[in-house]
Amino acid sequence: MTVMITGANRGIGAELAQSYRARGETVLATSRNGAEALTLDVTDPASHAALAETLEGQAIDLLICNAGVYLDKGHSLADGYQADLWAKTFAANVTGVFLTVQAMLPNLQLAKAGKIAIISSQMASDERAPGGSYIYRSSKAAALNLGRNLATDLRALDIAVGIYHPGWVQTDMGGAGADITVAECCKGLMSCFDDLSMDSTGCFLSYNGQPHPY
Repeated sequence: MTVMITGANRGIGAELAQSYRARGETVLATSRNGAEALTLDVTDPASHAALAETLEGQAIDLLICNAGVYLDKGHSLADGYQADLWAKTFAANVTGVFLTVQAMLPNLQLAKAGKIAIISSQMASDERAPGGSYIYRSSKAAALNLGRNLATDLRALDIAVGIYHPGWVQTDMGGAGADITVAECCKGLMSCFDDLSMDSTGCFLSYNGQPHPY
């Protein structure tokens, strides 16, 4: 199996890449700064085009859209959430996911029953709305909506799409006080990805396989 992972230079992406390699899978790991084997700035259409050209003819069985940013952590409603942060966040967390899927669609079609896994967050949930982090929450909600609609449109191509909450993870983004380790997160996510099929396409699951409220 060939797995492509965006944002694989640290955190969840790096652990997924390592874990899939340990399992014997072929891993195409990307990062914006070129620290991985493949360079991809998910916000840059030219970067997507260049990678698509590099990977032309390469089947991708599982595309993991993991790259993302959280730029409004700790902001105040009174004086935070500047407009440029909205643009930068949506460029990475939403448009970046779409451009990645669009660019890699021919590669997914070359695989038998290709899969797309979108890393969203519980902060995408409309039912769970404790306030704050407006930019990040909005972007992850948009990514969830994007994934659900992609699942509908890609059904005819036999490509399954799943959207996942990775848990509150001990990464640079999640902080040292988070609930679970990166290893625990990725073990659960990999199990979810293995189970993803056309029967479950469009699902929104937590890393432990439990359905997450929309």
